Amino acid sequence: MSDNKHCPKCHDNDYVKSGIIKGRQRYKCKNCNYYFTVQKLGKRIDDYYVVKALQLYVEGISYREIERILGVSHVSVMNWVKQYGIKRPLNTDNLSPSYQFLNHEQLSSFTSKEENLLGHGMIITEVGEKFMVIQWRNNRKPQLEKI
Repeated sequence: MSDNKHCPKCHDNDYVKSGIIKGRQRYKCKNCNYYFTVQKLGKRIDDYYVVKALQLYVEGISYREIERILGVSHVSVMNWVKQYGIKRPLNTDNLSPSYQFLNHEQLSSFTSKEENLLGHGMIITEVGEKFMVIQWRNNRKPQLEKI
């Protein structure tokens, strides 16, 4: 008998095997005579991917793009956003994110060029063995101040 099972009714660990139901082992509690089966564990996604998906969502990446980047269902991402109550920042209407994946050498080269750093926002995050660079370009025309 495994130590992680207990009777769901009386929480006693004194039980015996009592057949198989729908492919799962059935048990009988010796204390209260309750029959139970151990819950089947569902597929669990590593917390690393949950955090990365939520970060990408907050940065303005769409559900489907997150699915393509991380290989996690867009429905799972939507469920995590609901579950954790994640909200995107306001006033991002005029910003459009673009992203690219770079290895360490490419990232060093990219960030050493001034034209890649000025005029827009940027975040760099690790995704697996590569780095993802997310940039926002302002879509509206700059307004000149009148003096």
